[in-house]
Amino acid sequence: MNTLLTLALGAVTCYLGHNWYARKIDRDVIKADPKKITPARMYMDGVDFSPASRYVLYGFQFKSIAAAGPIVGVITAVSLWGWLPALIWLLVGVSFIGWVQDYCSLMMSVRRDGDSLSATAHKLVSPASRIILLIFIFAYLLVVAGAFGNLMASVFSNTPSVPLGIVVLVLAGLMGGQMLYRWRMGLAVTTLVIVGLTMLAIILGPSGAVSGLVSGLNNALNSLTAGEPLYSVFDPMTNGYLKVTPSYIFWLLFTILFCYLGATLPIWRYAQPINYIGFWVMAITLIGGFLGAGLAVLVRPQLATFTISAFKAWNVGTRGALQPLWPMLFITIACGAISGWHGLISTVGTARQLENETDALAVGSGSMFSEMLLALLSLMAISVAGKGGGAAAFAEGVGNFLSIFGLDPKYGSSIAFAAFVIIIITMLQLAIRFMRVSLAEWLGGSFPLIHNIHLGTLISSALVFFVVLSGTFTYLFQLFGGANQLMASLTLMLITLWLVSEGKKALWVALPMFFMYVTTVFANLITAWNLYITVVAPNWGKPGYSGLAIIGASILVLLALFLVAAALFLAWEGWKAYLRLKAQAQAKGQPQAATGPLTT
Repeated sequence: MNTLLTLALGAVTCYLGHNWYARKIDRDVIKADPKKITPARMYMDGVDFSPASRYVLYGFQFKSIAAAGPIVGVITAVSLWGWLPALIWLLVGVSFIGWVQDYCSLMMSVRRDGDSLSATAHKLVSPASRIILLIFIFAYLLVVAGAFGNLMASVFSNTPSVPLGIVVLVLAGLMGGQMLYRWRMGLAVTTLVIVGLTMLAIILGPSGAVSGLVSGLNNALNSLTAGEPLYSVFDPMTNGYLKVTPSYIFWLLFTILFCYLGATLPIWRYAQPINYIGFWVMAITLIGGFLGAGLAVLVRPQLATFTISAFKAWNVGTRGALQPLWPMLFITIACGAISGWHGLISTVGTARQLENETDALAVGSGSMFSEMLLALLSLMAISVAGKGGGAAAFAEGVGNFLSIFGLDPKYGSSIAFAAFVIIIITMLQLAIRFMRVSLAEWLGGSFPLIHNIHLGTLISSALVFFVVLSGTFTYLFQLFGGANQLMASLTLMLITLWLVSEGKKALWVALPMFFMYVTTVFANLITAWNLYITVVAPNWGKPGYSGLAIIGASILVLLALFLVAAALFLAWEGWKAYLRLKAQAQAKGQPQAATGPLTT
């Protein structure tokens, strides 16, 4: 396998999936109507409801959904099972499930006055389902933030070339907000300044002076415990132990501070300009990576040939842990094929900015297929790099692709690694912001103080801090993946019920929903078992092993079981709602074959 063939498969999938299947659904089932007034135009308040052009909205949707999943998930899956299963799931998943969720959840919200998923559940299913879904969403976001907070702390403490770029990103973001909204400077000039400063810091990161300074800081912090870790947690990826050090704690607190600012400062002051800078860093990496990967076949074939096995084994678990390809692959690759995170973005964010219904296909479906291409770049990068694993292999692979244009691989890798970190940390601040909002919606009626943005953010951040310190990246990421894909299952269930209530054909959504439900319920049960058998049971009371890790892992086991129980409850409520909605549709004389197959 080589990079050019992979790119060709991705391009064909995008063309057929978007221009044939998605357009057919848009035309024959959803029937987007340019004459209908969207919630963005009807309730235009300049805050939540604000019409935007399809081009601006595509950028918002793509940057919001294209977080760590299409990079980290693919890297982990290829490392565990090989590149072939990952490639097949990306191409098939996005074609028949991923874009279906993104586009249909967007249109469902647009047709229902911009309702969130919890509001839709309240109206279509039952009032109890809204409360359960709110709790589910908060727990899901907690796992999301825990997984990526863990990753950020590990990257910052072990890769001294990265922190300078992120520190300058914060400063450049604050400067960008000031330049645009206070000094009223032009967008072009502002872009050149803030993106240029950030890119300069990223390129300087690997230099000896900068890396040496960061390494010295880490060493000074670790000397506080005489170079010994505070505690260790079993890491199934390395079959060894993850060492939690003072430098790890320091960078975890830095990450939480970054997110705290994003969750509490005015959006124009911090989050918006930082996301804008992140978009340009990601765009430079993507375009350069794709061009380099394609040209490598002709210029340097050795950089275009996959070096990782196509398939490794069905079950790659160790020490009694289970890691079977099904169902674990489908939650490990949590984005690029389908992701529950997208349903939250499409309903709460994008649906309230859609200017015309006919823009929804380009925004919802188009951005999902674009994210799949980002996942393919990750797959190619790690398959070509073939050395080590994780983000380092991604950065090395993309750095090799960029070297086609004469750029030193060291600096190309630095740019790729920085793009990877920026994608994750900007998504992480959004997750904590959503946690604060969900917490207020869930508990604000009983405890009005929760509505205070600082208190809500501090509570959310403290919980994330605890979750990060409680387990290893692999289990946290798979628990995130399981929660994330359960969120996708619930979104698909609501879309199915919405279609039934409208008397439209729904089998094309119901089948993916059923597959995702069964897969993710089993995956969450396996994750709970793995946490218990590898962390809790063998280390309970073991000398030198952290009690925090044991308690935290036990809580994660209970959290995984809660997610399964909540999903099953919502499925039962959804089944009862389906029978009720179908009967109502039939009573109104609407088509009885509301769940029949799509026909021309």
